[in-house]
Amino acid sequence: MRAALEEARAALATGDVPIGAVVVDPSGPLVGRGRNVREADADPTGHAEVVALRAAAQARGEWRLDGCTLVVTLEPCTMCAGAAVLSRVDRIVFGAWDPKAGAVGSLWDVVRDRRLNHRPEVVPGVLAEESTALLEEFFRAHRAGAAEV
Repeated sequence: MRAALEEARAALATGDVPIGAVVVDPSGPLVGRGRNVREADADPTGHAEVVALRAAAQARGEWRLDGCTLVVTLEPCTMCAGAAVLSRVDRIVFGAWDPKAGAVGSLWDVVRDRRLNHRPEVVPGVLAEESTALLEEFFRAHRAGAAEV
């Protein structure tokens, strides 16, 4: 989770929401890193999880990420939860809950839907306070900046 938090902090430089993700190979090394790049790349799919999953698939040379763990600072949205299921990661570890758009237990629970053929394990709340503080700080500054305009 510390590596995912590093990625989240790096997103601040581009004005993106500070969300970071990493993919850990079953043998231990990081095989994918990602941060939000929606603003930087003008890409609506530029979520940290998607970026990290793409990097991991490229590093492994296949789209199936069996045995891997996706670690992300914020509970994944529906797109990212779906990407995690489709990539066949074994587990999703996340920090802060997202009651407005979370799809791994709070608003929706995409990854545990029994109709799907793959359901990764979910480990919530890892370094949640640190992840939450980073997001709250970003949005507080963002709102203050918008008020000045």
